[in-house]
Amino acid sequence: MSPAFDARRVNDCVEGCATAHQRLLEIADGLADEAFRAPSTLPGWSRAHVIAHLALNARSHVGLFAAAARGEQGEQYPGGGPARSGAIEEWSTRAPSTLRNDLRRAVYELEGAWAAASADSWQGTGLSPSGAVVPISDLPFLRWRETLVHTVDLDVGVGFDSWPALWVKLELDRQRMMWAASHPMGLTQLPAGANALDDRNRLAWLLGRVDIDGLPRGLGL
Repeated sequence: MSPAFDARRVNDCVEGCATAHQRLLEIADGLADEAFRAPSTLPGWSRAHVIAHLALNARSHVGLFAAAARGEQGEQYPGGGPARSGAIEEWSTRAPSTLRNDLRRAVYELEGAWAAASADSWQGTGLSPSGAVVPISDLPFLRWRETLVHTVDLDVGVGFDSWPALWVKLELDRQRMMWAASHPMGLTQLPAGANALDDRNRLAWLLGRVDIDGLPRGLGL
């Protein structure tokens, strides 16, 4: 059963993600065409791969909302991981002008899906690429996460210091739970070296975006 719908949390995440969307669109619009083919900070991915992923991720959320509106539990990426990866590769080869439009269309379709969602839809669930059940009410937070982290991955001068305090708090809470769940009893607390970091750098380490001497690799996105 999906957890109780927390309207305030959803509203905060929608507002924060809409702001992050606008920054992302401005960055994509401002990138020279040749800059799309330059490497991102993610191994094996160009900036075009990152933008393609963000557009396809938005579309995948639209599909989950559409399924929830029908009273169904949708799959985020029909066809699973291989279909997702294949789509990212295909979209990443598109002309930059096309990819910019793909991103803008997907972003506004998703924001429209948020606005149109009924109370029943918000109580629904979907399936992640791993098959995990995801509450529909978590999707704005998860999209906010994808947008903020991957905007940094584009390597265009936007850093971890740009991450808003509310999202950092929510994501740190989530990452601490994931860390505890992935470690045996007695090792469920974050290492002392991680706790010595400020919140944004601690989160960047947990998300696998920075390496810290003396600490293992973080869990990643």
